[in-house]
Amino acid sequence: MRMVALKTKTAMKNKAMPEPTWKPYSPAIHGRLSTADKTTLPATAFAFPRARKEPMTDATHVRDAMARFNQVGDVTDAERDLAFANFQKAASHFDIR
Repeated sequence: MRMVALKTKTAMKNKAMPEPTWKPYSPAIHGRLSTADKTTLPATAFAFPRARKEPMTDATHVRDAMARFNQVGDVTDAERDLAFANFQKAASHFDIR
């Protein structure tokens, strides 16, 4: 039984994290985003770029997106992995710990 647990942990460590796609959007948009604002954003401004969910244009939006990570529906595990990588990159950019 213990050997199975060790193999699982090793497999998880060896799983490559996807390259983040997030890029800072300039000019940064602060405050509430309208539907029109969201449609003009490039896919690289979202935590989930394919689904265009959770825009991250400033530090507040990054924190909000991170808080709602588990509430986002209709995304695959691979998309969640990508979103996590995007969170890390955006948080680093905005100096969020």
